[in-house]
Amino acid sequence: MRFVVFGGGGDMGRRAVEELARTPGVTRVTVADRDLEAARGAANRAGAVAVPGCRVEAVAVDVLRPGAAAAQMAQHDVAVGAAGPFYLLEEPLVRAAIEARRPYVSLCDDHDAARRVLDLDERARAAGVTVLTGLGWTPGLTNLCVRHAADRMERVEAAHIAWAGSSADARGWAVVLHTMHIFSGKVTSFAAGRWEEVPAGSGAEPVRFPPPLGLVTVFHVGHPEPVTLPRFLPDLQEVRLKGGLTEPVLNRLAVAFGRWGLMATHRRRRLVGAVLRPLLPLLERVGAPSQPASGLVVRVRGRREGRPVERVYRAAAPMARLTAVPLAVGALWMAQGKIQGPGVLAPEAPGGPEPEAFFRELESRGVRIERTP
Repeated sequence: MRFVVFGGGGDMGRRAVEELARTPGVTRVTVADRDLEAARGAANRAGAVAVPGCRVEAVAVDVLRPGAAAAQMAQHDVAVGAAGPFYLLEEPLVRAAIEARRPYVSLCDDHDAARRVLDLDERARAAGVTVLTGLGWTPGLTNLCVRHAADRMERVEAAHIAWAGSSADARGWAVVLHTMHIFSGKVTSFAAGRWEEVPAGSGAEPVRFPPPLGLVTVFHVGHPEPVTLPRFLPDLQEVRLKGGLTEPVLNRLAVAFGRWGLMATHRRRRLVGAVLRPLLPLLERVGAPSQPASGLVVRVRGRREGRPVERVYRAAAPMARLTAVPLAVGALWMAQGKIQGPGVLAPEAPGGPEPEAFFRELESRGVRIERTP
């Protein structure tokens, strides 16, 4: 099995590269990144843990240069997308996969990018290409939790998803830009059986996450779950997605900057991010948990045997593990034919990963989802 990981030199990509390289049966992992030195560093670390017979190499690739990504994809069995920010790069990578006629699985966590690539479904089907967008922590694990619950209900009605992320858990530039993007403008939610646009940073709600996170205030933010879940699970009448930062000062700043319009464009995000980034180590220490971690709480309501039921899912771990391990497993399953297409899928779609088996595979690799009942 041969994989190319775009953005493989970044925080999440590095871990995915290592997870792939240490898996028996993988013969080649190419770390494709605009930053060649970062790609080489990731390749060297993965090479140290790679199974015998697996070659790990680094290449410089600018995803936005016409033909560059497709040329790399054509040399591999599966393309893996860890290159952000996804509001800029997911659509070009999906188009490249269709051009190269290679399956693609990504971490895409921006609601507007998810909507654009779902619009490419017919092109992907015509090319015989399977695209699985948003298979990480959130979206990804969150979607599979909802699908897992829905499979155990006669009718699924509502999904309330909350995530908490630590800035100290991932300081990559793409993560900074993504965070500013999702806290700005209007974002997609789903209520009473219809999509609606709500202000980012609204709907403040305290949610208790597993240790070491504890109580974190979460807000409406721009994520793909409300875009994709009602599409693939049409019985749903409500999908609420809220997220927040575990560092209280940064959480408040993200909401305030979004309301003031300071993060409304990519240019503004770059300017604000350049100012904030050197200050992050100081701001992260104010009121933060004892150790950096990220987590999810997913509550799914529905009916079984005519009675109302609720299933709850929880997880907490370092962000790279929560995010990159599902991505790597998804890429492996794609190569093994366990994910069916063609077309553009989200994790909860028919043909996507079977949740129970996927959770078992994740647990064997250090990611555990707590489930009740």
